[in-house]
Amino acid sequence: MSILEDFTGGDVGRALALLSQEEHSRLEARASVRNDRLYLRCYGRDKGVRATPEEVVRQLWLDRLVNQYDYPLTRIRVEEPIVLGRDATKRADIVITDADRPDTFYAIIEVKQVKARDGKEQLRTYTNATGAPLAVWSRGAETITWNRKDPNFFVEIPEFPSASQTIESVVNQPWTIDDLIAKEEARAAKREKARTLRDLVVDLENEVLANAGVDVFEEVFKLIFIKLYDEMECYRGSYKHLQFRNNDTASLVRQKLTGLFDRAKKKWPGVFAEDERIRLSAEHLQICVGSLEDWKLFNSNLDVIDDAFEYLVSKTSKGEKGQYFTPRWVIDMCVKMLNPNENESVIDTAAGSAGFTVHTIFHVWRAIMDQLGLPQSHLFTMEAKPPRCGDYVRDQVFAIDFDEKSVRVARCLNLIAGDGETNVLHLNSLDWKHWADTARDDDWNDSYSEGWKRLRRKRIGTDDRNYQFDVVMANPPFAGDIKQSAILATYEMAHKTNGRLESAVGRDLLFIERNLDMLRPGGRMAVVLPQGRFNNAGDKRLRDYIMQRARVLAVVGLHPNSFKPHTGTKTSVLFVQKWNDDPKAGPLCPRREDYDIFFATQQVASKDNSGEKIYVRGADGAPMRDSHQHFVVAQDLFDHEGITGPGIAEAFAEFAKGQDLSFR
Repeated sequence: MSILEDFTGGDVGRALALLSQEEHSRLEARASVRNDRLYLRCYGRDKGVRATPEEVVRQLWLDRLVNQYDYPLTRIRVEEPIVLGRDATKRADIVITDADRPDTFYAIIEVKQVKARDGKEQLRTYTNATGAPLAVWSRGAETITWNRKDPNFFVEIPEFPSASQTIESVVNQPWTIDDLIAKEEARAAKREKARTLRDLVVDLENEVLANAGVDVFEEVFKLIFIKLYDEMECYRGSYKHLQFRNNDTASLVRQKLTGLFDRAKKKWPGVFAEDERIRLSAEHLQICVGSLEDWKLFNSNLDVIDDAFEYLVSKTSKGEKGQYFTPRWVIDMCVKMLNPNENESVIDTAAGSAGFTVHTIFHVWRAIMDQLGLPQSHLFTMEAKPPRCGDYVRDQVFAIDFDEKSVRVARCLNLIAGDGETNVLHLNSLDWKHWADTARDDDWNDSYSEGWKRLRRKRIGTDDRNYQFDVVMANPPFAGDIKQSAILATYEMAHKTNGRLESAVGRDLLFIERNLDMLRPGGRMAVVLPQGRFNNAGDKRLRDYIMQRARVLAVVGLHPNSFKPHTGTKTSVLFVQKWNDDPKAGPLCPRREDYDIFFATQQVASKDNSGEKIYVRGADGAPMRDSHQHFVVAQDLFDHEGITGPGIAEAFAEFAKGQDLSFR
């Protein structure tokens, strides 16, 4: 057994796990043990040093500077004194000197143990004090490289230059989508959790935008919107190289981004007003572009940007209403169980970021493309689609939400996923009596008129209570009550058994009645509800109401961590099909008093107690990826490409066939 293999536990073990096989072999040659403690012979100091978690990361960087970036040891210094005014007690972890001027600092590297997040301000202070043009902060798995332009003006650059490269060559090199894929693969190759887009957004908010005097949500949303447009246009051949780059002066970068934003608004209308502009200063914009430029936002299901949008929206509006973005593995289970097809209409009445509609689009599109014999790559969302795909989204897919920010996120994702088509509307699903009044507003009509016209074609009768959708999927807010008597008066479940109106009714309870009203006879629904609705004695009337109007198909209990870190509320998904004995009215679901119901409970946790995703890992300990290059989340809800094995969705499919359910 090697020396290093005796130290695989704890923080030192986490740091050692970052090493590649070659790095591991080189470090092994410099390792020794004294008094049961690991020591490493330092490249820079040529002596044995105690292998603390932070020291292992430093030795990892020293190894890479010499063997990967080709810097000679004569340019590398360790624990180099930094003079701050009269204070000469500070020391930089690693310093690289200028190739021609040994007394001039070229780069300062601040290393931290794997779990740390501090030290960035200290690094900037050291860099400003010495005039070094490069600064690197690293905890091994996550590394950030800045180019110092002026005091207190640091622009993130995509990679640390080798000894033979200039800073300008790294910044100005033209990129295509293939370059973004290579950078994505490099991040994925890191053994521990690499920096995510959400981490990047948090850093931008805390370190760049906090004092920029702008709405952080709006400006980050614009940047993601622009970058998605740039990736799609470049991939589809509108121009050769990506334009979302920090490779010019701040004013020219701003000018270029403004042009991209204007073209993106025309391609995907209704997300931003026509006269909306980028409100970041040229300098702040340049920093943000430099941070975002080496991220590929497109993949086959847009999950890269889910966490970032969830973070932004939940901070401003979602949490207080008890509504949280539904985990994508839960959405995929619902879509697989309800199995919508190309000829069926679907709506989400509490859309959030429109996960249900986006994943329904992908589910139906894949069936269309399989039928046409067309391939589907990991860049599925960027590729041009056959006309049937656009027709389906335009005519059959709808979403509604009452939160304006969520609607714009959902509209953005549906426009992109739907290849330019969307029917996402800013409406209060529960207050249907005022939909027509809302639609008379000119500003509202500028964004939503086309989707509104299509929605009303699904209406039954002369008001907006009843619709004829084939499928409803929703995760309605389950915190807070509705108290407005004008809204409550329109709901059967808001009236007591004696006919009098309740003073307050839970939102989720009203959503159940509303969703059933949206369904045609024989239509089916999946809805996420608090577990208490299924077993509290006080909710027996609700359960009786559901069974009076629909057949209960299934109840699937979700893991308690599903909605963490926002809430630990135990939830389940209810699946029903509306009763229907008339084959002319819709799919048959003959009314019966006695029938079987499918029950299941998720056993495999997909998140830990802090709300971090848990990934399936391969024999080498690295997170596994599927054929579309997505990390595979641990779960037993459905079989993810044969990696997780048959789950609840597959068991339900067998149950549905045995019950001769019409949609299977």
